[in-house]
Amino acid sequence: MLDALNQARATGRNCGTAYYPAVAPLAWNTLLAQAAAGHSTDMANNNYFSHTSLDGRSAKDRIDATGYLGSYWGENIAGGPADVDAVMSGWLASPGHCANMMNSAYKDFGAACAYNASSTYGEYWTQDFAAPR
Repeated sequence: MLDALNQARATGRNCGTAYYPAVAPLAWNTLLAQAAAGHSTDMANNNYFSHTSLDGRSAKDRIDATGYLGSYWGENIAGGPADVDAVMSGWLASPGHCANMMNSAYKDFGAACAYNASSTYGEYWTQDFAAPR
C-alpha cells in the first residue's frame, strides 16, 4: 500500500474540484501501522464502521496510544474492497480521502487491513497519516 500511495502522490491530481500538485513520498511508520491495525481489527471483530472506536477513541487517540509524537494526523477507512488496488481506487475517487492522501503536511504513514468473514464488510482498511512534532 505504501508503494501505491506514493505513486498516487507523485502525480498531481484533482480530488473532487480541488487540484493537488505532486507531493513528496511518505515514510512507513510502524507506530502508525500499529494504530491502523488495531482499528481495522476492532472494526472487523466488532462489526462496525467508523472513525470513532466503540470505546469513544478518535484516530488521534489511537495514534497517541502507540507513542507516536505527532503534530498533525489524519485517517482513511474503508470496508469491503478485497485488495490494495480496489481500496486505493475508491479512496482516490472520493474527494476527502484523496485530499488526505495528497496532503503535503503528512510525512509518515501506516496502514492495515483486517478480515472477519462474519462481519458486514469482511475486509476493513485503515490508513493513518501524521507529521512528527
